[in-house]
Amino acid sequence: MQNAPVLLSLDLPDADATESFGIAMARLLRAGDVLLLDGPIGAGKTHFARALIRARLGRAEDVPSPTFTLVQVYDADPEIWHADLYRLTHPDEAIELGLEEAFDAAICLIEWPERLGDLAPEKALLLQFSLLDAGASRRVLLRGAAEWAPRLTAFGQV
Repeated sequence: MQNAPVLLSLDLPDADATESFGIAMARLLRAGDVLLLDGPIGAGKTHFARALIRARLGRAEDVPSPTFTLVQVYDADPEIWHADLYRLTHPDEAIELGLEEAFDAAICLIEWPERLGDLAPEKALLLQFSLLDAGASRRVLLRGAAEWAPRLTAFGQV
């Protein structure tokens, strides 16, 4: 997945831009979509996920980071699974969480996706968040299969 072509590069100058990006992505997703959220601590992964989840739910909702619970599931159509795999030590632990089944039926947002090992779906979209300007802004590279490109045109040239 790391070697998949970059379909899109977006600069997110502030937290509001990251939130707007999450809201816009929420409109594009459907059952079986998996977003792999990669990047260092503080790069905006959870902020993006919160905005996306709230937009899909259509209401203000407390969206805690799943750092300690590992997975938060939101009742929506389709369900939304938000996982933080930072504390996993082996990909088999992801199977125990039920992620493989969720990959087929839910919208899945996976933080620390490298913990999945070979379990990461080939059809997933990798969002690589990085810090710019000494952490004042972010850049996100979207990598994935060509099938994502038509949906991503909403953000500009793909």
